[in-house]
Amino acid sequence: MSSYETPRGPVDSSRIPRYAGPATFARLPRLDEVGTADVAVVGVPFDSGVSYRPGARFGGNAIREASRLLRPYNPAQDASPFALAQVADGGDIAVNPFNINEAVETIEAAADELLGTGARLMTLGGDHTIALPLLRSMAKKHGPVALLHFDAHLDTWDTYFGAEYTHGTPFRRAVEEGILDTSALSHVGTRGPLYGKQDLTDDEKMGFGIVTSADIYRRGADEVADQLRQRIGDRPLYISIDIDCLDPAHAPGTGTPEAGGMTSRELLEILRGLASCNLVSADVVEVAPAYDHAEITSVAASHTAYELTTIMSRQIAAARKDSEAK
Repeated sequence: MSSYETPRGPVDSSRIPRYAGPATFARLPRLDEVGTADVAVVGVPFDSGVSYRPGARFGGNAIREASRLLRPYNPAQDASPFALAQVADGGDIAVNPFNINEAVETIEAAADELLGTGARLMTLGGDHTIALPLLRSMAKKHGPVALLHFDAHLDTWDTYFGAEYTHGTPFRRAVEEGILDTSALSHVGTRGPLYGKQDLTDDEKMGFGIVTSADIYRRGADEVADQLRQRIGDRPLYISIDIDCLDPAHAPGTGTPEAGGMTSRELLEILRGLASCNLVSADVVEVAPAYDHAEITSVAASHTAYELTTIMSRQIAAARKDSEAK
């Protein structure tokens, strides 16, 4: 987008009710309506990598529906993200539901194409398998990236039933492939039973730090965000958020719920505390609307994506201002 173009924002809700019209993310224009975007919101309706409840293939559209109520000004970050940068809904990446390997390749190729336009990605899953091809694409553009992984689970297991690509294995594969900066990796919100203590030992060897949900409860969102900022520094950062990082009270509509999670307020506050980090792209995954109640989970996911989009839009606008000043 030219620095002289005004971004096209959401549909005017004073003229068209929020519940009317197509459910693009935050009622933003489609990518084909604006040509190019600074931030492309894309869905990946894929859940063939799940190990328990299916249904996350419907997550992206559930998040879009819940996002109808998002408004253009974000007071928590004192920013109007859709006026600072062109954000557009890029639709869905259509993938083969019967062949995980092919699906992974399709996602990577689609992400390569979108990143090649200069866009950052706000991806709506889908299950967590999709993080691996997205990280592969990020590494091609930025080199190995720092990772903040919000999740109840580690997702660094080796295989399930001999399968290398599942929603529980993406970050082990990413470490093995050298696409992560192993000096700046953290899980956030983990909790619940494991297969054995070796799971933690293996995870530590890969370079991950862990902030449990109990840590967040005891130390508070501000202190946790400060710790994460220090670990990340100025490295290119990718944030991957499994909605099951939230307690089932705040996100019942997910595939592998675990008791004792963080609140939606804690998650949003931690993300706001990361606004100074160099966020290159992000995802929100594992929303399974069939298990949701009154859109609790998809509302939390839509606000999560909104905060992430705001961070990216602010940084894009700041970089553009700096470039124009030179």
